[in-house]
Amino acid sequence: MSYKTILAILDTRDNSAAVADFAFAIAAENGAHVIGLHAENISAVPLVAPMEIPDPVAVQALQDMAHSETTAIEAIFRAKAHAAGASSEWRSFATSTGYGSAPLIDSARSADLLIASQADPANPSDSHVDLDSFLFETGRPVLMIPYIIRQPKPIKRVLIAWNGSKEAARATFDALPFLKAAEAVEIFSVDPAETAPHSSLTPGAEIAAGLARHGVKTTLSTARSVDRNTSHVIENRLSDDSIDLLVMGAHTHSWLWQMIFGGTTKSLLQSMTALTLLSR
Repeated sequence: MSYKTILAILDTRDNSAAVADFAFAIAAENGAHVIGLHAENISAVPLVAPMEIPDPVAVQALQDMAHSETTAIEAIFRAKAHAAGASSEWRSFATSTGYGSAPLIDSARSADLLIASQADPANPSDSHVDLDSFLFETGRPVLMIPYIIRQPKPIKRVLIAWNGSKEAARATFDALPFLKAAEAVEIFSVDPAETAPHSSLTPGAEIAAGLARHGVKTTLSTARSVDRNTSHVIENRLSDDSIDLLVMGAHTHSWLWQMIFGGTTKSLLQSMTALTLLSR
């Protein structure tokens, strides 16, 4: 198994170069085709009081800004594609619904792997990808790049956050190309007695056996959260072991619960220190 179609989500000019670099680096290892995808946002129409009619000057200015951003991002992607000498194509869509629009979702569903960048909290933008839309609507794995990491490097050490859920299982097998190429793969379970109360096996033993049949050697480890959140335990593990890639299922509780109370996925995405592959 390898990734043959990689979709690079190029949401802003600030992070497009990094996303493209990662996409073409992974494509080179897998012999993959890279699609550069951008949503050109159509902003809400400003109204002029008292009659509340559209302001044509403001509308045109917003459209010009959005198109200028698209043109700049396309130039970045094409330059990266030329330098890599890789099979690639560019797609952009004008949309008022951002990355949740149907044409973009359709493009994503045909890819093996989606790549996007974490938003820099210091530079918020309305153009940033709506990750939830991709996780819930595309059914494809998403590789998130922390905003503190801008250059690709070999993925040698992988940590699988294992809780026995269907989302964790899907993420694990979605990550197989990375797992096969890695030097070390650790299956890490937090509070395993709670996540697998009916199993008499060592936590992660069955998934480790399944991966072994794919030629992936793993180690098993567990930790207790005690008075900490699961996300904090995983964050500490990432820091201590210099992990290159975290593999985890996204939103293993209900979407409504996540929206109201947050969760491990949300917490980890806000403080990413390693590449993170998410599947739902």
